[in-house]
Amino acid sequence: MSSHTSTISSVAAPSRRNTELAMLVFAVLIPVFAYVNVGLAKDDSVPAGVLGYAAGLGCLAAVAHLVVRKFAPYSDPLLLPIATLLNGLGLVLIWRLDQEPDLTTDVLGGPMAPDQLMWSAVGVALFVGVLLFLKDHRVLQRYTYISMAVALGLLIMPMVPGLGAEVNGARIWVSIPGLGSLQPGEFAKIVIAVFFAGYLMVKRDALALASRRVMGLYLPRGRDLGPILVIWGLSLMILVFETDLGTSLLFFGLFVVMLYVATERTSWIVFGLLLSVLGAVSVASVNSHIGDRVDNWLNPLARSPVNDGVTETAQAMYSFGSGGLFGSGLGQGYSRLIGGIATKSDYILATVGEELGLTGLMAIIVLYGLLIERGMRTALAARDPFGKLLAVGLSGAFALQCFVVAGGVTALIPLTGMTMPFLAQGGSSVIANWALVAILLRISDTARRPAPAPAPSPDAEMTQVVRT
Repeated sequence: MSSHTSTISSVAAPSRRNTELAMLVFAVLIPVFAYVNVGLAKDDSVPAGVLGYAAGLGCLAAVAHLVVRKFAPYSDPLLLPIATLLNGLGLVLIWRLDQEPDLTTDVLGGPMAPDQLMWSAVGVALFVGVLLFLKDHRVLQRYTYISMAVALGLLIMPMVPGLGAEVNGARIWVSIPGLGSLQPGEFAKIVIAVFFAGYLMVKRDALALASRRVMGLYLPRGRDLGPILVIWGLSLMILVFETDLGTSLLFFGLFVVMLYVATERTSWIVFGLLLSVLGAVSVASVNSHIGDRVDNWLNPLARSPVNDGVTETAQAMYSFGSGGLFGSGLGQGYSRLIGGIATKSDYILATVGEELGLTGLMAIIVLYGLLIERGMRTALAARDPFGKLLAVGLSGAFALQCFVVAGGVTALIPLTGMTMPFLAQGGSSVIANWALVAILLRISDTARRPAPAPAPSPDAEMTQVVRT
């Protein structure tokens, strides 16, 4: 009888970092080629800054990848490449619009691409900081109610006299000397998700209880309606005092989505939709700024007193229509006809639709959908209820923001004034969304990390020997 020995050891799960690196190469090369394309279309020559742009975007991607490889080796391999690709394409589109003299006047702030690249670097620095200092996402659960206080503080800041600034009818900005204007609501969505995750993890059993069934829906108990009514009231306050439809919808919609995931009660979705419609209609009837947005949505071809022509909604529709299936080509569209700074922020999707066509627009939307899907996949893989709810909340906030912006630009819903994540011009937005991706990567790393090997028994040998 022959015998041999073999050592039994645990096999670690693949980290997929090499896959991430390969995709990052394409995530950098695609925007660089788009940058060259714009230069050839505008001046029939390769732009002089292409090497600097490629080096800048490549360095940001390399730093982020090395930090993920070291401190989150088992995280999802798609999140970072998708965020890098969207951020890179956003820089190209903003630089392309900077080439239009009508969009680079001193009134509109001049060229925006250099500042956007700087804010992208700050966002990646915050991304690195989150991964370095947040070793375990479950630590955030300790700060549930502190997160609520911080979120309310961020949402109230624009209302403070002397600190808040009103831009284009909405009071959602805070003016900081030396730094310019910041939008606290972009950071509040992350802090709010932390609070909702911690709160619902504790209260979900009580909120899931039903008192009666009406028309196939299990209605919640009256005493449990309090939380959703409080959140509804806060969202109405934001809508009334800041005239910010986007943040209000994001704030309330995020709570309803997380409440549904925590309790699995469809009735919460129904109540949420009814309350949001009721609140929006009520505020629009008494607030002129919100009412104007609704009127522009319902009557896009009416003459606008702002630009002495049709509304910006109609101009965006013309852009989509002229783009057709494959677009006019990067740098060859007429998005400059959409007035104001909104061309580089609210309506940047109109440039995508005109110059890349329906095909390019759908590719961008697929990228957003894939990033959201990977976030939800992270929620499914998370081993703790707080991590599941937090991943759902962050992914849901990202999805809601994409929906309200894309829906507003395409005239599906009234324009909200928010920025398309990573793509549109806005320092607060790009910084906050890099932090959001970092937290998702941390949750994903914790979920996919192999369990530690059991400690050996003192009475057993360090290596098990199997004899056959």
